[in-house]
Amino acid sequence: MSANRPAAVVVLAAGEGTRMKSKTPKVLHEICGRSLVGHVVSAARELDPEHLVVVVGHAAEQVGAHLADRYAGTRTAFQAEQNGTGHAVRIALEELGQSVSGTVVVVCGDTPLLSGATLTALAETHAADGNAVTVLTAEVPDATGYGRIVRDAATGAVTAIVEHKDATAEQRAVREINSGVFAFDGQLLADALGKVRTDNSQGEEYLTDVLGILREAGHRVGASVAGDHREILGINNRVQLAEARRLLNQRLLEQAMLAGVTVVDPTSVLVDVTVTFEPDAVVHPGTQLLGVTHLGEGSEVGPNTRLKDTAVGAGARVDNTVADRAEIGAEASVGPYAYLRPGTRLGTKSKAGTYVEMKNASIGEGTKVPHLSYVGDATIGDFSNIGAASVFVNYDGEAKHHTTIGSHCKTGSDNMFVAPVTVGDGAYTAAGSVITKDVPAGSLAVARGQQRNIEGWVARKRPGSAAAQAAAAAAEKTPEDL
Repeated sequence: MSANRPAAVVVLAAGEGTRMKSKTPKVLHEICGRSLVGHVVSAARELDPEHLVVVVGHAAEQVGAHLADRYAGTRTAFQAEQNGTGHAVRIALEELGQSVSGTVVVVCGDTPLLSGATLTALAETHAADGNAVTVLTAEVPDATGYGRIVRDAATGAVTAIVEHKDATAEQRAVREINSGVFAFDGQLLADALGKVRTDNSQGEEYLTDVLGILREAGHRVGASVAGDHREILGINNRVQLAEARRLLNQRLLEQAMLAGVTVVDPTSVLVDVTVTFEPDAVVHPGTQLLGVTHLGEGSEVGPNTRLKDTAVGAGARVDNTVADRAEIGAEASVGPYAYLRPGTRLGTKSKAGTYVEMKNASIGEGTKVPHLSYVGDATIGDFSNIGAASVFVNYDGEAKHHTTIGSHCKTGSDNMFVAPVTVGDGAYTAAGSVITKDVPAGSLAVARGQQRNIEGWVARKRPGSAAAQAAAAAAEKTPEDL
């Protein structure tokens, strides 16, 4: 356990976020596979706090259910009326029901780029400098509109946070700004919150007033500067949401590339935070990797591929494919234009080729379904070949049924397998067959009508047509002409 482990982390997530213009609460909007508040909670967990409390207010039931479902162990505190950030933190401390001895870190629930490393540095700086409160700050290219950090020239301590509208020309030249993220001494915080006043234009309790109260009491206020100013960006509208997604996506892809993954065109690839890679994986343009997708060593994915909750084995090739909750074995080949639906499992060196759709299907090692086929609710053994335009007829209008094809089978083109049906090991089926009965191992199944040729039908039924003229010309040819 770290010596700088916080006593609590408080996440402020009670606001409505009206500028999002959405029925979805602001903190539940998602980027890169996680909600905004989910990103913050995940970063906070890296501190291993004794307590983690999320203050909820607007759509509290919905936000609380989301946290309970995805972030078990996270506590919530209900702020019935949004009376300011100071009030929200006071509600959180009351939820803990005790005097908090140790560091309390306060973060905003709409800062998805904030990293655990930056929060750890904040807590370490707070402990090392012996501060009553430490402000997370950042130096930005353009500080217009932000509260400026004013420091004591001799000690570096923070003497004030001055809002842009109240700043002097000299203070406006300062590029270090307040992020709204703080580390407090818990006991001093609780005492100071009781002294925060509401005699301001909004009639609210401001958390930033605590800094002045503690400083006037002779306590030190310090700062920890974020390494990347973009980490503190808050989300207030859809434009900022898209920008945060772009930045986080870029960060994730850079991490992957530095770990040995080739991303041919990072500007056209989207990836979730839960995606994992092994070295020498290759990602081509136009690819989306979502959920708990994993790319094995030396696998190659894309272009124009969307994988969700899908595992791709080492050396596999996936081209122009959509896959959802599928398993693709090592050295398997998928696509182009394949669709792997939930429950699909492709064995080592197997193939799901062009315009192939699979659902709840287990495909054995070396087995190939090369093109133009639907395989649903099926098990196919090893080293079999499924002919083009095959359909596994799994639905009778009321229930789904299973088809089993053995190993080393060769099924003809344009076959229909009407489930439930089993084709034994080493069996063959003839092209154009509708298989409705089990086929014993090593047998040839032929299930089609006898061909009958009706001579002269075109001349009688389509006289004068181009077909009739071609047939007549063919009839006049001598063997020497052929």
